[in-house]
Amino acid sequence: MKNLKLKAARAGMDLSQADLAEAVGVSRQTISAIEKGDYNPTINLCIKICKVLGKTLDELFWAED
Repeated sequence: MKNLKLKAARAGMDLSQADLAEAVGVSRQTISAIEKGDYNPTINLCIKICKVLGKTLDELFWAED
């Protein structure tokens, strides 16, 4: 499932995929894969992403029914 909430939060902070990737210590391709729903990140990576974007785990990674 695509993660449009992550993409929107990243874009809302005017960060490119490369900017976010550098901030959390992964490749741009990893961020792209998370946004496309092709990669399920570890909880530690989710937490790092949330800290950079100022969001909670629920706001970015909780699937809506």
